[in-house]
Amino acid sequence: MIGTDPRARRADAARARSQGVRQRADRPSQRRSAEHAGARAVARAALIDPQVRAAGDGGVLEFTGHASVTEQAYEMWDWYGPYMEVVSAGAFDTTLARADLDVPLVLGHDQLRRIARTTNGTLDLSVDDQGLVVAARLDPDDADVAYIAPKLRAKLIDEMSFAFRIEAGTWSPDYTEYRIDRVDIHRGDVAIVGYGANPYTDSGLRAGEPGNARARALLALSLAR
Repeated sequence: MIGTDPRARRADAARARSQGVRQRADRPSQRRSAEHAGARAVARAALIDPQVRAAGDGGVLEFTGHASVTEQAYEMWDWYGPYMEVVSAGAFDTTLARADLDVPLVLGHDQLRRIARTTNGTLDLSVDDQGLVVAARLDPDDADVAYIAPKLRAKLIDEMSFAFRIEAGTWSPDYTEYRIDRVDIHRGDVAIVGYGANPYTDSGLRAGEPGNARARALLALSLAR
């Protein structure tokens, strides 16, 4: 029976995992972002200080942010229980190099609520020393853009997330942490979301605090005249 203390729960889960996982390179089984079985298998990061400012270029909204923070641990769950997960700094290099990369920026992981996309030139993805950078040019006449922009300005929405497939990773020797070394984000998404399921979303990494183990992403929304 897993205890109620978070560290004890992870330790109990790790002991069971060490007996049930055949190789450290095996991916987490039934990976999800919360204890309940129906939780999505996505990593979420909270945004810092959403802003709207004039960009000096008419007709578009410019959105920039981080959909994932690398080298920062966050809690996830698998069949055995909770564990800590880390996305390696180089995990996105291969997938972002694809000439045919197809990733939309969406609301709430809803594929019908797309507000930008790499294939039509309105979304650029890259990596910096903090994580996965999202830079989008949005149509202010789009109903979903008109819906989300005021909520970002008012800081009613302050999280991002990304959906992806794990291509390579490894468990720590004690099976308490899984490090994702390579992801495939092609035909996944980057998303603006509400509350995340992970505990880290209520405290986290702020500018100037690179050592904090709780990840928060950065957001800037520029409104062009």
